[in-house]
Amino acid sequence: MEYIAQFLTTARFYIVRTAKQLVAVFSSSSQTARIVASSALFFMIVAYVVTSAPASFPTQSIITIEKGASLEAVAHSFKEANVIRSALLLRLIVAFSGNANNVIAGDYFFQYRTNAISIAYSITHGQFGLKPVIVTVPEGASLIDIAELFSEHFPKFDPQEFLILAQGKEGYLFPDTYYFFPNDDALTIFSILEDTFSEKVSVFERDFEEASHPREDIITMASIIEREARTSESRRVISGILWKRLEIGMPLQVDVTFKYINGKSTFDLTKDDLTIDSPYNTYKYAGLPPGPIGNPSIDAIDASLHPITTPYLYFLADKTGAVHYSETFEEHKEKKQRYLN
Repeated sequence: MEYIAQFLTTARFYIVRTAKQLVAVFSSSSQTARIVASSALFFMIVAYVVTSAPASFPTQSIITIEKGASLEAVAHSFKEANVIRSALLLRLIVAFSGNANNVIAGDYFFQYRTNAISIAYSITHGQFGLKPVIVTVPEGASLIDIAELFSEHFPKFDPQEFLILAQGKEGYLFPDTYYFFPNDDALTIFSILEDTFSEKVSVFERDFEEASHPREDIITMASIIEREARTSESRRVISGILWKRLEIGMPLQVDVTFKYINGKSTFDLTKDDLTIDSPYNTYKYAGLPPGPIGNPSIDAIDASLHPITTPYLYFLADKTGAVHYSETFEEHKEKKQRYLN
C-alpha cells in the first residue's frame, strides 16, 4: 500500500513515461500489440481519474472518524465530505489491502488534495496528518482579534464558543507564538492562552503584592500602555504620566480606547467620536475604563508596574511612532500642531 500511495503522488511522471513507450508500440506493425497498449492506457487513465481527489476536495479540513465506525460508514462520510469520488472504491481499496477491520478512529487533517489510495493508507495506518501549526497572537490583540485569528487556521475552532469561554478574561490571555494542532478546539486554545498568561506573569507576583494599585487596574493600564508606545522606556514614561493623571483626578484622555469602542485609531477620530457614550471613552469618563482593551505583553505589564516619574503631564505619538512629551497643555497644543498636522 505504501508503495502504491507513493506511486500515485508521482503519477504524472509515470503517465508521461508510459505514453512514450506506447508511442513506440503504436508505431509497430502488430495490431494486437496496439490493442493491448490502448487497453492498458485506457485502464490506467480510468484508474487515475477514479482514484484522484474530487475538484471540490476540502483542503485545510479535518474529517473525523468516530470510534467504532464501520468501513462502510467511514467511506460514506468521506464521500459526503467530497474527500473521495466513490465510497465503494474506497471500501474496495481498503479491503484489497487486507485492512478492512483496521480503520483507525480520530481526526484526519488534509492540508492538500490527495487521492483515494493515499487516504485508504492513512485511515488504516493512523497517519492523521496533524502537524503543529504556528500561530502568533499579537501583543495587544483583543479577544475578538484572537477569535478571528484562530478561526482562519483551525477548522474545529468555534469563535463564539471561545468568546463565551473568554468572557471576563480580556487582558488575561497571553500574546505569544504558539504551536497548536489543526484539530485543537476553542476550549483547548483558550486554556493554553490563559495558563500561559498565569505562568508568564508569575514573575511579577511580589510586584503585584507591593503595588499601590489593584492587580486588575495594573493589567488594564498595561493594555492601554501596550497600544500607546513601542519602546520599553517610552512605555514606562507614559505609565508615569497616566498614573499621575489618575492621582490628580484628570481624565486619562487616551485615544487608543477608541480602537476598542469603534475600531478607530488616533488619526481617524472626529470630534463626534470624543463624545461617544461608552465607559471606555476616557475623554467622557474619568478613571480607568472598566477593563483591559486588549491582552498586554510582559513589557507593558512591567511598565505599568514600574512607571518612570517625570514632570510631564501630556504626550503624543506622531505618525512615525515617535513620542513627544509636554509639561503644559499649551506646549502640548503646539506639538500637536507641529507633529500631527
